[in-house]
Amino acid sequence: MRVTIIGAGAAGLASAALLAREGHDVHVLERGSRIGGRAGRIEQDGYLWDTGPSWYLMPEVYDHFFRLLGTSAREELDLRLLDPGYRVLSGSGPGDLNAVDVPHGREAVARLFESLEPGAGAAIGHYLDSSREALEVSLGYFLYNPFSAPSSLRGALGSSPDLTRWLATSLWMFAGQRFDSPVLRQILTYPGIFLGADPRKAPAIYHLMSQIDLDEGVLYPRGGFTGVMAALERLARQAGARITLNAEVTEIGVSPVRGPWGPGGLRGRKGVARGVAWRDARDEKAPVRRERADAVISAADLHHTETALVPARYRTYPERTWRRTAPGPSAVLVMLGVRGEVPQLGHHTLMFTTDWEASLDAVFTAGAASHADPLPDPTSLYVCKPSATDDGVAPGGRSNLFVLVPVSGEIGLGGAEDPQVQAIADRAVQQIVDWAGAELDVEARHVIGPADFGRDYHSWKDGMLGPAHVLRQSAMFRRGPASRTVAGLYYAGGTATPGVGVPMCLISAELMVKMLRGDRSPGPLPEPV
Repeated sequence: MRVTIIGAGAAGLASAALLAREGHDVHVLERGSRIGGRAGRIEQDGYLWDTGPSWYLMPEVYDHFFRLLGTSAREELDLRLLDPGYRVLSGSGPGDLNAVDVPHGREAVARLFESLEPGAGAAIGHYLDSSREALEVSLGYFLYNPFSAPSSLRGALGSSPDLTRWLATSLWMFAGQRFDSPVLRQILTYPGIFLGADPRKAPAIYHLMSQIDLDEGVLYPRGGFTGVMAALERLARQAGARITLNAEVTEIGVSPVRGPWGPGGLRGRKGVARGVAWRDARDEKAPVRRERADAVISAADLHHTETALVPARYRTYPERTWRRTAPGPSAVLVMLGVRGEVPQLGHHTLMFTTDWEASLDAVFTAGAASHADPLPDPTSLYVCKPSATDDGVAPGGRSNLFVLVPVSGEIGLGGAEDPQVQAIADRAVQQIVDWAGAELDVEARHVIGPADFGRDYHSWKDGMLGPAHVLRQSAMFRRGPASRTVAGLYYAGGTATPGVGVPMCLISAELMVKMLRGDRSPGPLPEPV
């Protein structure tokens, strides 16, 4: 088949690699001047900043994906285990801070938990047993499931006696019922934010993330996620996929279905995808080119795909349906090049305020924040220092810092040029100085604001990740992987099913293989012998 893929982010590149290996004629059209999508990068004077993902979690998903391509994560990536996995600074400010280094491995984690709350060492063992079961259920029945057959849905719903409780309880409540320590609750619920959801609203099945970061451990790919994207591009090209940069898709071509069933018995479909129209993104006056395809996979933002690229009469998710959709967060990102080593910061450092709920309200509760007052001060934020592990991301004797400040994407903050965005960045840098007790001798700085996500990636509501992983937007309720209106049109990437994060993007690529094969089974594809 001739397959056109829109977007060369993680999902687009992964889909291209798998489908080209299947023998399809694959062409990837990327609007930007580089591959990687939200897994972006900035280079300056020996610094290399990742501007997107920074946590390498769910290694079994990466391992499985690479084996499908006849290789392995070990061959393609230089992975380092982080121990401790990350540092937590929790409190209200200087003089009222607890510093906790979260180690790798169940036994070490149990000792840490016991030291912070009597009885928590045994409780975390039971919690991790449950999280492992939740992860196995998710991998076996939910994440790799296209939900195109009723039998797969029945199997998913009967996969665990605890499933109903996991879905009916919030992650916040699930952890709070088992642990009293505020710090331990923060350690167990912060992954909800990385899934684009308020932990108070995310279903407790996402406690599976604790199995991933506390038991399996946090890895780092040398070269950062820039290196991961390069590996995906290399494998896609080796499989025969073509990638065209600076190619902006302006329309998905659709032909109407003739008759009540249409060609091939296309029940309920109004149209059939026939290809795309695209032009050179560097020149608004460039002529539009038309490319025919038997299947179109959009790995671009789903809202943009449905409301801007699909002709109006063929939209599965027109604009009115997005009014009922819960958005994930946006962010202010600050990339810093700093003279010195900054030993007070770990590779990953999470800063949680005592009044964490105030930070969550500002990001996730409609009307709680405004452009004039976007965040409490101090606020909860995240700092990555990849130079702690990788000497290739900063000049000698210097540190590479990536700071992420979650904000609401609905309050109208601008891009890097917005004074309010710069003020948030200034406050975040000062908070690192105050909380970590480290002077930062900054020699390079780049800022990215919410509006930059909208401009660069057509992100809905200037979101950093995509629709939030609340229950009604997870698993079989998340949008995708196929248009219900247009045959041959599919959706991949973090804004579609199964959801947010590079591992989910790799899984969404596998769903594309299943859709084109007509495979309705749950669970990962069989690996080549």
